[in-house]
Amino acid sequence: MKSLRLRSLATVTLAVAALALSACSSSETADPGDATPQAEVTEDTSWPRTITHEAGETVIEAKPERIVSTAMSATGTLLAIDAPVVASAASKPDTASADANGFFRQWGDLAVERGVEVLYPNLEFDLEAIIAAEPDLVIVSTSGADSVLDQYAQLSELYPTIVVDYSSQTWQDLAAELGAATGLEDEAAAAAADFDAYVADAAKKITVDPGVASIVSYNGAESDSAVAKTTSPWAQLFDGLGIEVVAAPDELDTSEQVRQDVAWVSFENVTAAIGGDSVFLLSGEAPDVERFLAEPTLANLPAVQSKQVYPMGLSFRLDLYSATSLVDTLVEQLS
Repeated sequence: MKSLRLRSLATVTLAVAALALSACSSSETADPGDATPQAEVTEDTSWPRTITHEAGETVIEAKPERIVSTAMSATGTLLAIDAPVVASAASKPDTASADANGFFRQWGDLAVERGVEVLYPNLEFDLEAIIAAEPDLVIVSTSGADSVLDQYAQLSELYPTIVVDYSSQTWQDLAAELGAATGLEDEAAAAAADFDAYVADAAKKITVDPGVASIVSYNGAESDSAVAKTTSPWAQLFDGLGIEVVAAPDELDTSEQVRQDVAWVSFENVTAAIGGDSVFLLSGEAPDVERFLAEPTLANLPAVQSKQVYPMGLSFRLDLYSATSLVDTLVEQLS
């Protein structure tokens, strides 16, 4: 995703999304001061609907029955609201984050169960494959390795097409946006409410106080690392669990554009950027924790000295399925 400049997150342990972590080099996301366009329904209970989205307005004549997702990072949320997805773009198969189809592992089995086909593999745009799928709605992302925004004009001439920005909002907000475009508002609201209840119940099970937390995508001495902001989806999830997240100082941020999710910091500034009593490693596993604890430059961090460094598993791009898995991981580590 050019949603994050993940310069060295091509390592398999650092990706919920192969597309986010193995292919991203830069990011363009909205300024936190700007309201992210949400799908607006002109007629709430009838069709056609005029949907306002990231690239303009699209008229959808009837409730979609054959949705094609070119945005793999949005496919999980479409599945979460029971949208009729017939095909989705897929990443490289058989990686830490992707199954044999190239679908994200957290929802790959469900996609197969529901008959979702691989639209095209390796995130390589294929117009003929989209035409063959005969969609009545096409989903495109603004940024990321799965983005085909450059093809929006071409696609929108052929099919109703909406553009979403999954990088600057929670999966619940994205679900509401997609629900409005697909006539599945109730399903989107129910999925979000069920998840909120799940988080509230999980919060009661946490007995270990991690103090103030820093959420870090750590890339070692060779590359910049990312530190989550308090406006990030991860921080909002942590807040639901009763865990406060601290962001990196603004002056350390090397991002080319203002972002809502993370600040990118150089290796020499990592220690200054991590202000938490504990550190949670984005898309990190046990070996990544060991690597973090063993880095001499980080030895004086309070989290390292207290060994309060925790892996977050496949958590880089949150949808219902990866977010639920993350909640379970946090409860297991903090109970």
